[in-house]
Amino acid sequence: MTSATELVSAPTATPPYDIVRAALAELRVTDLAASEHFYVDLLGMVAAERTSDALYLRGWEERAHHSLILRQSATPAAARLGFRVRAEAHLDLLARDFDARQLPVDWVQGPDPGMGRAVRVWDPFGYPLEFFHEMAQVQTQLQRFDLHRGAPILRFDHLNLHTPRIVEAFRFWSELGFRCSEYISTDGGDERMTGAWLLRKPSVHDVALTVGRGPRLHHTAFWVGEPAGVLRACDQLAAAGASTAIERGPGRHGVSNAFFVYLRDPDGHRVELYSCDYYTGDPDLKPLRWSVNDPRCRTFWGTRAPDSWYDESTSILGHDGEIVPTDEAGVDERDQHSEVMA
Repeated sequence: MTSATELVSAPTATPPYDIVRAALAELRVTDLAASEHFYVDLLGMVAAERTSDALYLRGWEERAHHSLILRQSATPAAARLGFRVRAEAHLDLLARDFDARQLPVDWVQGPDPGMGRAVRVWDPFGYPLEFFHEMAQVQTQLQRFDLHRGAPILRFDHLNLHTPRIVEAFRFWSELGFRCSEYISTDGGDERMTGAWLLRKPSVHDVALTVGRGPRLHHTAFWVGEPAGVLRACDQLAAAGASTAIERGPGRHGVSNAFFVYLRDPDGHRVELYSCDYYTGDPDLKPLRWSVNDPRCRTFWGTRAPDSWYDESTSILGHDGEIVPTDEAGVDERDQHSEVMA
């Protein structure tokens, strides 16, 4: 078995296409009005556009039309996990790569307002990935301090995937050109990875892999400009009588150094507000290892995460439009020796 340290030390591939960053997510929700109240009225996101069955949202800094899609459905799920590519021609190169891997590939033309064509693929683990280049541009409202609400949420930052096959998933994302910034692994001769942070943009991550029952979406994350914004969002939720939405934190991560809070929307989808990670753009960046037994890795202050954070996540939709079955993982961070696992 390949150890976690050997895994992260392997060279990252340089494919002919350039995935710029994680850029959007589509969540299916059971009550669009309740979701709009949570994301727009309470968290303060910008409503870019509404249709009869969907709401398109973005952060105050963003110049792309939207980064979060909420679509009415009978069952809550994650339908798309979106990534922007450097050039239109890179979509064709991606499609050829995925065809060669014998993965389901669909082309869609203008799937949503403001979008050009996109290629959709279901990866070897069942996650619904979408790649696009063209997105309508809007005027940033970064400095419209007179209008800001919520934290405020500034931009889409990353996706975290709950996966039982973390080694295979790590290799897959590495083949797409993602680099590793940090990882968590067990101690001893049988070193096993339990978490990995993978990036394209020069921050700590665009995709995180968390070992656990899956495939499922653990959370979507949005950038907040300063820790005070995270605290302000919590105060505003509490003042509105919505403090039960706060699942974990506020706190500071060991991995990534980020200040965070995890929230649950009306359908249980997990949202992270995230601030203060660090620059990773240098080409000689070496991955940082955290021991699973270090109580600071998940929360730098040593606070234990609730079991819901490990056990609960969003189901995902497969190529047939049905919920993808899940499998249990072979390792659980909570089974390790630490008395305070965070």
